[in-house]
Amino acid sequence: MSHPTGPETGLPVRMPRPRQPGRHRRPEPLAAPEGAPALVLAVPGTPGSNTRSLAEEVVSIARSELPGLEARIGYVDGDDQDFPSLGAVLTQAATERAERAQRAALIREQLSEEEAAALPEVPRQDGPVAVVVPLLAGPDSALMRRIRQAVMDSRTAAELTDVLGPHPLLAEALHVRLSEAGLARADRARLFTVATAADGIILATVGGDEAVQAAGITGMLLAARLAVPVLAAALDVDGAIARTAEQLRGSGSAQLALAPYLIGPEVADGLLKAATDEAQCAASEPLGAYSTIGRLVLSKYATALGIQHPQLQGSPVR
Repeated sequence: MSHPTGPETGLPVRMPRPRQPGRHRRPEPLAAPEGAPALVLAVPGTPGSNTRSLAEEVVSIARSELPGLEARIGYVDGDDQDFPSLGAVLTQAATERAERAQRAALIREQLSEEEAAALPEVPRQDGPVAVVVPLLAGPDSALMRRIRQAVMDSRTAAELTDVLGPHPLLAEALHVRLSEAGLARADRARLFTVATAADGIILATVGGDEAVQAAGITGMLLAARLAVPVLAAALDVDGAIARTAEQLRGSGSAQLALAPYLIGPEVADGLLKAATDEAQCAASEPLGAYSTIGRLVLSKYATALGIQHPQLQGSPVR
Protein backbone atom coordinates (compact mmCIF):
# COMPACT_ATOMS: atom_id res chain seq x y z
CA MET A 1 0.00 0.00 0.00
CA SER A 2 1.32 3.40 -0.82
CA HIS A 3 1.54 6.42 1.43
CA PRO A 4 -0.01 9.77 0.47
CA THR A 5 3.46 11.28 0.11
CA GLY A 6 5.21 8.29 -1.44
CA PRO A 7 5.73 4.53 -1.25
CA GLU A 8 6.11 2.95 2.16
CA THR A 9 9.57 1.73 1.11
CA GLY A 10 10.82 5.27 1.42
CA LEU A 11 11.93 5.45 -2.23
CA PRO A 12 11.79 8.96 -3.69
CA VAL A 13 8.90 9.87 -5.91
CA ARG A 14 9.56 11.74 -9.15
CA MET A 15 7.44 14.87 -8.99
CA PRO A 16 6.62 17.20 -11.90
CA ARG A 17 9.34 19.79 -12.37
CA PRO A 18 8.04 23.20 -11.28
CA ARG A 19 8.04 25.93 -13.90
CA GLN A 20 10.93 28.30 -13.46
CA PRO A 21 9.63 31.65 -12.26
CA GLY A 22 10.77 35.12 -13.25
CA ARG A 23 12.40 36.47 -16.39
CA HIS A 24 14.54 33.36 -16.93
CA ARG A 25 11.49 31.18 -17.45
CA ARG A 26 11.49 29.46 -20.82
CA PRO A 27 8.98 31.23 -23.13
CA GLU A 28 5.87 29.41 -24.20
CA PRO A 29 6.14 27.98 -27.73
CA LEU A 30 4.53 30.23 -30.30
CA ALA A 31 2.74 29.07 -33.45
CA ALA A 32 1.46 30.98 -36.45
CA PRO A 33 -2.04 32.39 -35.90
CA GLU A 34 -4.91 30.51 -37.52
CA GLY A 35 -5.45 31.82 -41.04
CA ALA A 36 -2.32 33.98 -40.97
CA PRO A 37 -1.08 35.32 -44.33
CA ALA A 38 1.54 33.30 -46.16
CA LEU A 39 5.18 34.32 -45.96
CA VAL A 40 6.41 34.66 -49.55
CA LEU A 41 10.18 34.83 -49.99
CA ALA A 42 11.03 36.98 -53.02
CA VAL A 43 14.23 35.52 -54.46
CA PRO A 44 16.25 37.66 -56.91
CA GLY A 45 18.73 36.54 -59.53
CA THR A 46 18.76 33.82 -62.15
CA PRO A 47 16.88 30.77 -60.81
CA GLY A 48 18.78 27.51 -60.53
CA SER A 49 19.21 24.46 -58.34
CA ASN A 50 21.63 26.22 -55.98
CA THR A 51 19.28 29.18 -55.61
CA ARG A 52 16.36 26.84 -54.94
CA SER A 53 18.31 24.93 -52.24
CA LEU A 54 19.33 28.17 -50.55
CA ALA A 55 15.78 29.56 -50.57
CA GLU A 56 14.30 26.30 -49.29
CA GLU A 57 16.79 26.24 -46.41
CA VAL A 58 15.98 29.83 -45.45
CA VAL A 59 12.26 29.00 -45.49
CA SER A 60 12.89 25.84 -43.45
CA ILE A 61 14.64 27.90 -40.76
CA ALA A 62 11.70 30.32 -40.64
CA ARG A 63 9.21 27.44 -40.31
CA SER A 64 11.21 25.90 -37.47
CA GLU A 65 11.04 29.19 -35.56
CA LEU A 66 7.27 29.57 -36.06
CA PRO A 67 5.40 26.24 -36.35
CA GLY A 68 2.37 26.32 -38.58
CA LEU A 69 3.85 29.04 -40.79
CA GLU A 70 2.72 28.85 -44.41
CA ALA A 71 5.82 29.80 -46.41
CA ARG A 72 6.30 29.92 -50.18
CA ILE A 73 9.08 30.88 -52.58
CA GLY A 74 8.61 33.22 -55.54
CA TYR A 75 11.40 34.03 -58.00
CA VAL A 76 11.77 37.55 -59.36
CA ASP A 77 12.96 36.06 -62.66
CA GLY A 78 10.88 32.88 -62.42
CA ASP A 79 9.61 31.03 -65.48
CA ASP A 80 6.38 29.73 -63.84
CA GLN A 81 7.41 26.13 -64.58
CA ASP A 82 10.31 24.85 -62.49
CA PHE A 83 10.68 28.23 -60.77
CA PRO A 84 7.35 29.96 -60.11
CA SER A 85 7.39 33.72 -60.48
CA LEU A 86 6.59 35.96 -57.54
CA GLY A 87 3.34 37.07 -59.18
CA ALA A 88 2.21 33.49 -59.83
CA VAL A 89 2.91 32.49 -56.22
CA LEU A 90 0.89 35.43 -54.89
CA THR A 91 -2.01 34.65 -57.21
CA GLN A 92 -1.97 31.00 -56.11
CA ALA A 93 -1.93 32.01 -52.44
CA ALA A 94 -4.95 34.28 -52.97
CA THR A 95 -6.85 31.56 -54.87
CA GLU A 96 -6.22 28.94 -52.19
CA ARG A 97 -7.25 31.33 -49.41
CA ALA A 98 -10.54 32.08 -51.16
CA GLU A 99 -11.19 28.36 -51.68
CA ARG A 100 -10.53 27.61 -47.99
CA ALA A 101 -12.95 30.34 -46.96
CA GLN A 102 -15.60 29.00 -49.33
CA ARG A 103 -15.24 25.44 -48.01
CA ALA A 104 -15.47 26.68 -44.43
CA ALA A 105 -18.65 28.60 -45.25
CA LEU A 106 -20.24 25.54 -46.89
CA ILE A 107 -19.44 23.38 -43.87
CA ARG A 108 -21.01 25.90 -41.50
CA GLU A 109 -24.17 26.03 -43.60
CA GLN A 110 -24.66 22.30 -43.03
CA LEU A 111 -24.33 22.54 -39.25
CA SER A 112 -26.71 23.63 -36.54
CA GLU A 113 -26.12 26.95 -34.81
CA GLU A 114 -24.69 25.16 -31.76
CA GLU A 115 -22.30 23.05 -33.87
CA ALA A 116 -21.20 26.04 -35.93
CA ALA A 117 -20.54 28.07 -32.77
CA ALA A 118 -18.21 25.33 -31.51
CA LEU A 119 -16.01 25.60 -34.62
CA PRO A 120 -12.94 27.88 -34.67
CA GLU A 121 -13.71 31.40 -35.84
CA VAL A 122 -13.33 31.88 -39.59
CA PRO A 123 -10.25 34.06 -40.26
CA ARG A 124 -11.04 37.50 -41.63
CA GLN A 125 -10.63 37.86 -45.38
CA ASP A 126 -9.90 41.59 -45.48
CA GLY A 127 -6.26 41.31 -44.34
CA PRO A 128 -3.21 40.64 -46.51
CA VAL A 129 -3.06 37.36 -48.40
CA ALA A 130 0.71 37.28 -48.05
CA VAL A 131 3.68 39.13 -46.62
CA VAL A 132 6.46 39.38 -49.20
CA VAL A 133 9.99 39.43 -47.78
CA PRO A 134 12.82 40.23 -50.23
CA LEU A 135 15.85 37.95 -49.87
CA LEU A 136 18.21 40.92 -49.84
CA ALA A 137 20.70 41.93 -47.17
CA GLY A 138 20.72 45.56 -48.25
CA PRO A 139 18.72 48.00 -50.40
CA ASP A 140 18.77 47.65 -54.17
CA SER A 141 16.40 50.18 -55.75
CA ALA A 142 16.26 48.45 -59.14
CA LEU A 143 15.43 45.05 -57.65
CA MET A 144 12.94 46.47 -55.16
CA ARG A 145 11.10 48.26 -57.99
CA ARG A 146 10.75 44.97 -59.83
CA ILE A 147 9.52 43.17 -56.70
CA ARG A 148 7.04 45.95 -55.95
CA GLN A 149 5.79 45.87 -59.55
CA ALA A 150 5.30 42.08 -59.39
CA VAL A 151 3.23 42.49 -56.23
CA MET A 152 1.09 45.17 -57.88
CA ASP A 153 0.65 43.16 -61.08
CA SER A 154 -0.58 40.15 -59.10
CA ARG A 155 -3.59 42.23 -57.96
CA THR A 156 -3.49 40.54 -54.57
CA ALA A 157 -3.63 42.05 -51.09
CA ALA A 158 0.05 41.44 -50.32
CA GLU A 159 2.28 43.47 -48.02
CA LEU A 160 5.92 44.06 -49.00
CA THR A 161 8.52 44.41 -46.24
CA ASP A 162 11.87 46.14 -46.31
CA VAL A 163 15.17 44.31 -46.89
CA LEU A 164 16.86 42.37 -44.08
CA GLY A 165 19.56 44.84 -43.10
CA PRO A 166 21.20 46.65 -41.56
CA HIS A 167 21.05 44.45 -38.48
CA PRO A 168 23.50 43.15 -35.81
CA LEU A 169 22.70 39.56 -36.82
CA LEU A 170 24.14 40.28 -40.27
CA ALA A 171 27.39 41.44 -38.68
CA GLU A 172 27.47 38.11 -36.84
CA ALA A 173 26.91 36.21 -40.09
CA LEU A 174 29.68 38.15 -41.85
CA HIS A 175 32.04 37.37 -38.97
CA VAL A 176 31.23 33.67 -39.19
CA ARG A 177 31.82 33.56 -42.96
CA LEU A 178 35.17 35.34 -42.56
CA SER A 179 36.25 32.93 -39.83
CA GLU A 180 35.19 29.94 -41.95
CA ALA A 181 37.51 31.21 -44.68
CA GLY A 182 40.37 31.63 -42.19
CA LEU A 183 40.27 35.42 -42.59
CA ALA A 184 39.21 36.30 -39.03
CA ARG A 185 39.30 34.81 -35.56
CA ALA A 186 36.20 32.84 -34.73
CA ASP A 187 36.03 34.30 -31.22
CA ARG A 188 37.63 37.59 -30.25
CA ALA A 189 37.56 36.57 -26.59
CA ARG A 190 40.01 33.72 -27.20
CA LEU A 191 43.60 34.82 -27.37
CA PHE A 192 44.69 32.87 -30.41
CA THR A 193 45.67 34.18 -33.80
CA VAL A 194 44.89 33.20 -37.36
CA ALA A 195 47.90 33.50 -39.62
CA THR A 196 45.79 34.60 -42.57
CA ALA A 197 43.53 36.95 -40.58
CA ALA A 198 42.84 40.19 -42.43
CA ASP A 199 43.65 43.59 -40.97
CA GLY A 200 41.26 45.40 -43.29
CA ILE A 201 37.87 44.34 -44.67
CA ILE A 202 36.12 45.41 -47.88
CA LEU A 203 32.38 44.95 -47.37
CA ALA A 204 31.11 44.28 -50.90
CA THR A 205 27.50 44.99 -51.82
CA VAL A 206 25.35 45.74 -54.87
CA GLY A 207 22.86 48.55 -55.37
CA GLY A 208 25.03 51.65 -55.70
CA ASP A 209 25.48 54.43 -53.16
CA GLU A 210 22.30 53.63 -51.22
CA ALA A 211 23.47 50.08 -50.64
CA VAL A 212 26.97 51.25 -49.63
CA GLN A 213 25.55 53.60 -47.00
CA ALA A 214 23.37 50.86 -45.52
CA ALA A 215 26.22 48.35 -45.60
CA GLY A 216 28.42 50.86 -43.79
CA ILE A 217 26.16 50.62 -40.73
CA THR A 218 26.60 46.85 -40.53
CA GLY A 219 30.27 47.42 -41.34
CA MET A 220 30.70 49.46 -38.15
CA LEU A 221 29.28 46.57 -36.14
CA LEU A 222 31.62 44.14 -37.90
CA ALA A 223 34.60 46.43 -37.25
CA ALA A 224 33.74 46.43 -33.55
CA ARG A 225 33.66 42.62 -33.53
CA LEU A 226 36.97 42.21 -35.38
CA ALA A 227 38.82 45.32 -34.18
CA VAL A 228 39.94 46.07 -37.75
CA PRO A 229 38.81 48.77 -40.23
CA VAL A 230 35.85 47.87 -42.46
CA LEU A 231 34.84 49.91 -45.51
CA ALA A 232 31.87 49.24 -47.78
CA ALA A 233 32.03 49.35 -51.57
CA ALA A 234 29.64 48.56 -54.42
CA LEU A 235 30.47 45.71 -56.77
CA ASP A 236 28.33 47.32 -59.47
CA VAL A 237 30.17 50.67 -59.46
CA ASP A 238 33.24 50.71 -61.72
CA GLY A 239 36.50 51.00 -59.77
CA ALA A 240 34.82 51.17 -56.35
CA ILE A 241 36.42 47.98 -55.03
CA ALA A 242 39.93 49.01 -56.18
CA ARG A 243 39.57 52.49 -54.68
CA THR A 244 38.42 51.05 -51.36
CA ALA A 245 41.32 48.59 -51.30
CA GLU A 246 43.74 51.46 -51.98
CA GLN A 247 42.16 53.50 -49.17
CA LEU A 248 42.56 50.66 -46.67
CA ARG A 249 46.16 49.99 -47.68
CA GLY A 250 46.88 53.71 -47.49
CA SER A 251 45.67 53.74 -43.88
CA GLY A 252 47.99 50.90 -42.88
CA SER A 253 46.11 47.67 -43.67
CA ALA A 254 48.49 45.18 -45.27
CA GLN A 255 46.33 42.07 -45.56
CA LEU A 256 42.86 42.70 -46.94
CA ALA A 257 39.81 40.46 -47.25
CA LEU A 258 36.59 40.92 -49.16
CA ALA A 259 33.38 40.07 -47.29
CA PRO A 260 30.26 39.85 -49.49
CA TYR A 261 27.37 41.68 -47.84
CA LEU A 262 25.11 39.55 -50.03
CA ILE A 263 22.86 36.53 -49.63
CA GLY A 264 24.12 35.16 -52.95
CA PRO A 265 21.47 34.95 -55.69
CA GLU A 266 21.34 38.73 -56.21
CA VAL A 267 24.93 38.99 -57.48
CA ALA A 268 25.82 38.17 -61.10
CA ASP A 269 28.12 35.21 -61.78
CA GLY A 270 31.77 36.20 -61.88
CA LEU A 271 31.31 39.56 -60.19
CA LEU A 272 32.81 38.49 -56.86
CA LYS A 273 35.78 36.80 -58.55
CA ALA A 274 36.45 39.95 -60.56
CA ALA A 275 36.29 42.03 -57.38
CA THR A 276 38.83 39.88 -55.52
CA ASP A 277 41.16 40.07 -58.52
CA GLU A 278 40.70 43.84 -58.59
CA ALA A 279 41.45 44.19 -54.89
CA GLN A 280 44.15 41.49 -54.94
CA CYS A 281 42.83 39.83 -51.81
CA ALA A 282 41.03 36.73 -50.57
CA ALA A 283 37.29 36.60 -49.97
CA SER A 284 34.78 34.83 -47.75
CA GLU A 285 31.60 33.21 -49.03
CA PRO A 286 28.30 35.14 -49.34
CA LEU A 287 25.96 34.96 -46.36
CA GLY A 288 23.85 32.24 -47.98
CA ALA A 289 21.43 30.33 -45.76
CA TYR A 290 23.20 31.08 -42.49
CA SER A 291 20.72 30.56 -39.67
CA THR A 292 20.29 34.25 -38.85
CA ILE A 293 19.10 34.93 -42.40
CA GLY A 294 16.06 32.70 -41.83
CA ARG A 295 15.42 34.37 -38.49
CA LEU A 296 15.59 37.84 -40.04
CA VAL A 297 13.17 36.80 -42.78
CA LEU A 298 10.73 35.61 -40.11
CA SER A 299 11.32 38.78 -38.09
CA LYS A 300 10.24 40.92 -41.07
CA TYR A 301 7.11 38.78 -41.46
CA ALA A 302 6.28 38.89 -37.75
CA THR A 303 6.79 42.64 -37.54
CA ALA A 304 4.46 43.20 -40.52
CA LEU A 305 1.73 41.25 -38.71
CA GLY A 306 2.41 42.59 -35.22
CA ILE A 307 3.45 39.17 -33.90
CA GLN A 308 5.68 39.29 -30.82
CA HIS A 309 8.05 36.33 -31.13
CA PRO A 310 10.25 35.77 -28.04
CA GLN A 311 13.10 34.38 -30.14
CA LEU A 312 13.16 37.38 -32.48
CA GLN A 313 13.54 40.17 -29.96
CA GLY A 314 16.16 42.81 -30.66
CA SER A 315 15.92 45.97 -32.68
CA PRO A 316 17.50 46.47 -36.08
CA VAL A 317 20.12 49.15 -36.49
CA ARG A 318 18.85 52.37 -37.99
